[in-house]
Amino acid sequence: MSLPDTFNTRINLMFFHFSIFLKIYKKKGIKFDQKIYDNLFHYIENDLRELGHGDVSVNKKMKDLNKIFYDILLKIEKVHQEKTFNINSSLVLEYFKDIENKNSNKYELFSNYFSNFFNFCFELSLESMLRDSINFKN
Repeated sequence: MSLPDTFNTRINLMFFHFSIFLKIYKKKGIKFDQKIYDNLFHYIENDLRELGHGDVSVNKKMKDLNKIFYDILLKIEKVHQEKTFNINSSLVLEYFKDIENKNSNKYELFSNYFSNFFNFCFELSLESMLRDSINFKN
């Protein structure tokens, strides 16, 4: 499956992955370290500055990105269940316009990828989840 290689697509994919990490931590009843969240947004801010955005522009963009992240985090899961994950199709279609509808092949590949990613990460220990998720192969 191919998505356009844009800043927004990359950010949205990062937010989807990060939201799954947070959902797993919540399902396992463990508090997520605030430093990881802070570092993610710090790196995004630095990348925006490297792309040439000024202070006012970066602050506005970071505020918008924070809203997007929380929207994804709160809506990513269609129905909250103990050890399973069902991605919210309307959220996927909202943030990835290239996926035309939930009956498309792209959507099925996208949905399967994130379900498999959730299952892979859920089985990892919390200490190694962030590090070892890099080795996920779908």
